[in-house]
Amino acid sequence: MAGHSQFKNIMHRKGKQDAIRSKMFSKLSKEITVAAKMGDPDPEKNPRLRLAVKAAKSQSMPKDVIDRAIKKSQTGDAADYTEIRYEGYGPNGIAVIVECMTDNLNRTASNVRSYFTKAGGNLGQTGSVSHGFDRVGEISYPVSAGDADTVMMAALEAGADDVESDDEGHWIYCAVESLNEVSEALEATLGESSESKLIWKPQTTTEVDLETAQKLMKLIDTLEEDDDVQTVTHNFDVPEEVAAQL
Repeated sequence: MAGHSQFKNIMHRKGKQDAIRSKMFSKLSKEITVAAKMGDPDPEKNPRLRLAVKAAKSQSMPKDVIDRAIKKSQTGDAADYTEIRYEGYGPNGIAVIVECMTDNLNRTASNVRSYFTKAGGNLGQTGSVSHGFDRVGEISYPVSAGDADTVMMAALEAGADDVESDDEGHWIYCAVESLNEVSEALEATLGESSESKLIWKPQTTTEVDLETAQKLMKLIDTLEEDDDVQTVTHNFDVPEEVAAQL
């Protein structure tokens, strides 16, 4: 899974970090507010909110900002957001899933469609891409959590389905409905995880050349800069020699 971490590191180094951090906080706050509004404002009684708060803490979001986002959900000031997923193909037919939260579906659909078109891709119908992905829970740990065998044993005992490890860390996968249970069991043996979330995991990945990687990075950058976009998932992998050039 070298491409998993290398691509993430490349993307992290791009752009102005302050602007990226501000936009990240905004999207995390939106997820916290929506999760709290849809369920209980107490993270201990609301699994989705608990995951949202954990994600925010993993990105060093201040506690007062998290608390403010939760309180906003109870005041009636929070906007009514619709969650919607778009699926399409980027350059060279690479599959891309875009999850959004929006208060204006027409605006979001128009923007996302234009991003794909300008990148040389196209937006597809719902289901046109997601059939090549599995919806799973992902729990990540740093290398310091232990060697691959140790983490594998702990994960299997906690009820996880699979583990992927490399020199950047460990990624543990489980069924969607088991995420909170597995996460809590792992914390008892490995300590607190870096992150716990629901993801779209590609069943297979496609290696890309330098030109395609550059085009895809530009598309992903553009999508993630949109305030309505919460997550972007793809099925491409960046070979080490291409990552070095990037």
